[in-house]
Amino acid sequence: MKKATRKHTKNHNRQLVLRTIYREGEISRAELARATRLTKTTVSTIVSDFMADNLVVETGRGPSEGGKPPVLLGVLDDSRHLIGLDLANSEFRGCVTNIRGKVLHRVNKPLSNKNGRLALDLVFKLADELLTRVQSPLLGIGIGSPGLMDARNGIVRQAVNLDWENLPLRDLLQSRFQVPVYLANDSHAAALGEYTLGPERGSDNLIVLKVGRGISAGIVLNGRLHYGDCSGAGEIGHVRVVPNGDFCTCGNTGCLETVASSRAVIKRAKEIFINYPNSDLHSFAASIDEINTDMIINAFLNGDESIEEIVSEIGYYLGVAVANLIGALNVRNIILAGSLARFGQPLIETIQKQMRLSTMSTLADYTEVSPSEIGQDLVMLGAASLVLSNELGVV
Repeated sequence: MKKATRKHTKNHNRQLVLRTIYREGEISRAELARATRLTKTTVSTIVSDFMADNLVVETGRGPSEGGKPPVLLGVLDDSRHLIGLDLANSEFRGCVTNIRGKVLHRVNKPLSNKNGRLALDLVFKLADELLTRVQSPLLGIGIGSPGLMDARNGIVRQAVNLDWENLPLRDLLQSRFQVPVYLANDSHAAALGEYTLGPERGSDNLIVLKVGRGISAGIVLNGRLHYGDCSGAGEIGHVRVVPNGDFCTCGNTGCLETVASSRAVIKRAKEIFINYPNSDLHSFAASIDEINTDMIINAFLNGDESIEEIVSEIGYYLGVAVANLIGALNVRNIILAGSLARFGQPLIETIQKQMRLSTMSTLADYTEVSPSEIGQDLVMLGAASLVLSNELGVV
């Protein structure tokens, strides 16, 4: 074990103080010293540095405990801005946030079946536009991308839906924009977003099951993102669930994504459009080529029984996937996110039913499956939280 240097100790103390102020909202210097177990002199020096850097401000006075009312400290929410990018959908999404995760600006860029270099150019355009909306010092850019990541080195090892392989995305953006850039798989970013900003924030363990164009799980264990030995933890979308099933974009057959992703749902909906002239899909789409996820969900909410069959089928496969996650990790909080989470409680109930049939009842009864309350901003906010975690250490 390496001995901590003076610089390491100083950085640790700075992060500890800032993290405590950030989490408490408002706190006095004396309370801060007690909470961090640092000396009052050390706390005062660090706080003075943060105030000089415009990160921390005095917010007012707290209640008196018999003497002079203490001066309270708080983080200045708009002292820094962050950019979060979500590259996991049929459109690339990005936002500018403050350090509390408040979305200040949004920009969407339709992907329109672009891949390879064209998709990379779209990332640059998205970031270019967001940079014009930044009004405070930029802390950095966070990215949630589909596929297998080398998060440590900022490389997209393989994103089959974007035709990226061994793409040094972090270095390309850092070279172009001259700011820190952090990269994670989109489900890992989603899990960090829930851990940081969701109703289960601060939970030691949680799993985000993200179901949309792709399927993957982001895992937080003991308060830390679990990437796996080669950053592939949670890549359940490319686990075979149907022997001799349809071909998958990864090159295999019968993967979970071939039967439970938004692409699988659209494929099934097109079959219904052709075979069921009374389907509500005809009220939303004039032709088969117009059918998209939004239309399918609207038809489902209208009570279309043929779409209910699709929801039951994807719920079955996702329920089996959840059962496997429970058996392997025994995590209580499992959060459903992504575009297909909009099927709502009927999908949740179907997942829970199959989950109970596919794992030990004691474990199933302990587990809670719930929809994300953050919604479609989840990956963007999680990507921004990557920057917050790495640059300020407050997450």
